[in-house]
Amino acid sequence: MKNKLTLFIVVIFFSFCFVIFYKGLDTPNNYTPKVEKKKDIPIFKAKDFDTDNYINSDKIFEENTFYIVNIWASWCVPCRTEHPLLMQLSKNQSIKLIGLNYRDNFNNAKKFIDDFGNPYSRILIDKDGTLGVEFGAYGVPETFLINKDKSIVKKFVGPINQEIVNEIKLIIK
Repeated sequence: MKNKLTLFIVVIFFSFCFVIFYKGLDTPNNYTPKVEKKKDIPIFKAKDFDTDNYINSDKIFEENTFYIVNIWASWCVPCRTEHPLLMQLSKNQSIKLIGLNYRDNFNNAKKFIDDFGNPYSRILIDKDGTLGVEFGAYGVPETFLINKDKSIVKKFVGPINQEIVNEIKLIIK
């Protein structure tokens, strides 16, 4: 009787574990944060890509206009796919693009910009990744839409596509 009870408990335990693990396979493990409320941009000091001088955030976001902060890296494959769309967005006079070069080798980043074009009005260097974290980024590429009040109104995780470009154009009208 004792052996049957032990066997029954073991079978129930393994069945329970199997069901839990099986259900876990169906659950996606991708975490996509949502920006529900407006968040002010962080106050920071970063190195300028072109001049190698430090610049304060209040000098970068001083105009009363919309900004896009795009976090990118030369080693990021999805960054290459979204780059033509950023070039398209850079032609829009209603918005300024700020590039945040994330944890990248300067020479590789320079070659990336030379090869594919520069959609950014300014590029900042985020050598250790802390500035990206201050913005709320979890990886690259990520794109933040900043309104005229210097608040982050929309966050796009992953590479932007034409649908996102159209959404941005609607917001900035």
